[in-house]
Parts: sequence; C-alpha cells; structure tokens
Amino acid sequence: MNTLGRTVLVLTAAALLAGTASVPTIAQDKVKIGFSQGTMESSWRVNMVERNKKWFDENIADKAELTITNAENNASKQVTDVEGLLASGIEILVISPVTADALTPVVKQAMDAGVKVLTLDRSVNTPVTSHIGADNILIGNTAGKFVCELLGGEGTVGEIQGVAGASATVDRHDAFNATIAKECPGVKVVADGIGDYVREPAMRLAEDWIQRFPEGELDVIYAHNDGMALGAVAALEAAGRLDDVKVVGIDGEEAAYQAIKDGKMAATFTYHFVAPEGMMYAWDIAQGKTLDAKIVLPTAQIDATNVDEFLGTGF
Repeated sequence: MNTLGRTVLVLTAAALLAGTASVPTIAQDKVKIGFSQGTMESSWRVNMVERNKKWFDENIADKAELTITNAENNASKQVTDVEGLLASGIEILVISPVTADALTPVVKQAMDAGVKVLTLDRSVNTPVTSHIGADNILIGNTAGKFVCELLGGEGTVGEIQGVAGASATVDRHDAFNATIAKECPGVKVVADGIGDYVREPAMRLAEDWIQRFPEGELDVIYAHNDGMALGAVAALEAAGRLDDVKVVGIDGEEAAYQAIKDGKMAATFTYHFVAPEGMMYAWDIAQGKTLDAKIVLPTAQIDATNVDEFLGTGF
C-alpha cells in the first residue's frame, strides 16, 4: 500500500488500548496537532498518551484538533504514520520515535515544511523545535554509580537493554557502561540482551541467565525500564535467586516502588513520561511562544532509603 493511500488512524488513548479507532469531526479553524507514539506496549507509554490526551481534552479541545497514531514499535509504520499526519495538514508534530535513525528523515521533512516538531523522550538526529524528556545520560551514570556502590566495586552484571537504536537505549547503555568502567573496573557486564522495554522478553532473558550463571556468578541485573526489571524479578523469584541477584530498573512504576519496599528490587530511577508536558508545550508553540531547544525534566533515585516517600506516586 502506498504512503498517501494509507489511512491514518485517529486514536484516543482509550481507543488505542481497546484496539479500536474513531475519526472526529473537526472545525477547519482549529490548530492541527499530530501525536505519533512509537508504541503502546508498556504502561509508561500508555500513560504518556492518556495523560497528554486528558490535558488536551480538558484545556484546548475547543481550540485544537489532536490526531494520535500508534506505530506498534515498528519504525517503518511510524514513518508512514508521520507522512499521513503531514499530508493531513498538521501544524505541530509531537513524536516519540521508535528509533532515531529511521525517523530522522521524515522529521527533517516536517521541519523543512515549516511544521513545528516536539520530540518526547526519544530524540532524532536532526534539529527540532524542542526535545522534552529526562536526562538519560544522567540516569545511566547514576545507575552505574549505584551498582558500583551496591557491589562494593567488584561483581558481575547482566544488562537488559530497551529497543535497539532508540536514543534512550543508547544513552542508558553507554552512560552506564562508561561509568562502571571508570568508577569500578572490577564490575563487569557478563551478559546483555534486548528486551524492547517489554516485560516478557526480559523475563525470558533472565531465565536464560539463571541457567547460564550459577549462584555467585551473576550479581546484578540492570534493566532499562521497570517493566523489564519486574520481568527479571519474576524469573528470579520463581528460581529462588532473588537473594543473590539484585535488580535495578528505570522509570518509576508503582509496582517497582512496591518491589523495592518488599526487598525484591534494589533501585529505580524516575523517568518522566512527558505528560501532560507534551500537549502543554505543543500549545505554547501554537500560541507563538519560543521554547528552549532542550527541556530537561527532573529525575530521582529511589531505593530502600527513600522508597516510602514515593509509594503511591508511581504510574
């Protein structure tokens, strides 16, 4: 099917979750905003869509049109989604790309056409109006330092990475590994794999590592998000290995906070899901406001020492 002939689904967050779509009737004088979501496979990304959509509905639905697409973790589909949004005449593109390299050309096409572009969470390799997200390099560095301290400078790590090629994955991997190499060269990554930010693949990786590494040969599993960390926890718990393998995640899921409270995870690092900031900043642009090229949202380390302060605040 060619690009122009493909139907772009107009989805509400509820419709995305239900697997259905509806096309609203929009007045022609409304500001047209397109939101291209890379995937809805994790609760983190569901919350990104739902909370941005909620703010839109409550604040600017009478002034703007919002079209949401779900790329289903397929970069080629997301390119087609964005091309469809551009063909529909959007003025602002909000995008959380599947991977940087694959989405760079179509984002550049949007910018060259005069469309304002906000990237959320993950970036692309071309200038955009503004990138909004937490600092993945800072998070990777902080996670590396935490693991160094947790292991006393000596030990072994299994790393469960997110989507290969995604900017968040690259930063969380590179920064973590650079930090342990510098701060605690006695800590070695002895296994790694791709979990796509999804619980089940991470669980399978952890199950494989449990078989490959007897007790005492794997000390920490560092997962690029809490969903994958919780998958690793489930595998370790089933194998009776939670006492000898510590688990570290990223994001700030409520289930991860509870796992830390229960002694099943060592730590997580909050990563804001850019909601409702995505729609808030899109509307600022529509109003003619100038944004910083990069807007960094706060992060925090959550471990046994402070988890009580965060219980009930996760997504």
